[in-house]
Amino acid sequence: MNLPMPLAVALMLAVGALILLAMWRGWRGLRRRGAPRVGTLATLPDAGALGAARTAPIEGTYVSSTGAGDWLDRVGAGDLGFRARAVVQVYDAGVRIARAGATDLFVPVAALVGVRLTSGMAGKYVGGKGIVVLRWTTPAADGTLTTLDTGIRTAHAADRSTLLDAVSALVATANPLPPDSNNPKESE
Repeated sequence: MNLPMPLAVALMLAVGALILLAMWRGWRGLRRRGAPRVGTLATLPDAGALGAARTAPIEGTYVSSTGAGDWLDRVGAGDLGFRARAVVQVYDAGVRIARAGATDLFVPVAALVGVRLTSGMAGKYVGGKGIVVLRWTTPAADGTLTTLDTGIRTAHAADRSTLLDAVSALVATANPLPPDSNNPKESE
């Protein structure tokens, strides 16, 4: 069936508008459902309170944040669900993730639970072990703790081990194990 050109264009525009509306409603629902899980995130302390820098600034991409252990459970609260170019730096007080076009994320040392490498998470699959995943906790709106995984894809492969080692050392100092405990490295 051949439609007149103006009718075909109008039909295509209407279908495109419906798709965009559905996408917007989906993101809005994701943000609304994620807000109670995340609550209020930690704010970046003053420069003096950050302590010594444990790494140089590391360029990369903030992939996303998901519920711990579920690489498809994207958290959309605030702007945690949006991918962004990022600069990550590890300090004595925690990890700062400065994101372009999004709110900076700060994970205090006391909130860090672990760090590992993975091949993919919601919105990104890179193969191999190309994403550094920080596991951390944040208080939910009801006061319980929510554990999240935040993925960082470093711009340079050599920076992955630097970031992994620095965060591992930070976690070890914040959560020391008794001398007789085994410390199995977290893996997935």
